[in-house]
Amino acid sequence: MLIIGIAGGTGSGKTTVVKRIAEMLSKDVAVIIPQDSYYKDQSHLPLEKRQELNFDHPDSIDWPLLIKQLKALKAGQAIDQPVYSYLTCSRSSTETLHIEPAQVIIVEGILIFTCEELRDLLDVKIFVDAEADDRLLRVISRDIMERGRSVSKVMERYEKTLKPMHLQFIEPTKRYADLIIPQGGHNQVAIDVLLATIEKALQKA
Repeated sequence: MLIIGIAGGTGSGKTTVVKRIAEMLSKDVAVIIPQDSYYKDQSHLPLEKRQELNFDHPDSIDWPLLIKQLKALKAGQAIDQPVYSYLTCSRSSTETLHIEPAQVIIVEGILIFTCEELRDLLDVKIFVDAEADDRLLRVISRDIMERGRSVSKVMERYEKTLKPMHLQFIEPTKRYADLIIPQGGHNQVAIDVLLATIEKALQKA
């Protein structure tokens, strides 16, 4: 089993890299564990309060649950992954996603390298890098289309939360990476190198 961690700033192209890797591997070979599924449940707060929460701080993640479930997969046990909604900022109380163990487990998220215990479980650590302007454009597009936010709200969140949290927590974790991928999902050379590494590791398994 190979456990790969893919981190990088919001809008850096992490998801694109993960999708490209997943496309190259069959569903039986790889499973994806998104950090976003493990945000702490905030359903006890009023919706307007939930929408003001800082989701780019390490304290927003339920690390014990993520680590517990990753260890279970590593031990060959299936998990019931939580389902989290960005629209309601809460975890579903009725729905989970059943995940079976696989040869390759990809853990993806902006903050995954901030947790030492999680880092220690990763066999390969990838940091997807991108210019701040490129990340901002992707964030604006995504938050308007997928999360129903206005341009002014997106810009306000970027200045107050995304930018300072990136500089404080995310950018420094680049030093933990075994491989840094500049230009996000558009860097085919780096993705090819990563795929070759995965294939080599699977052949040894």
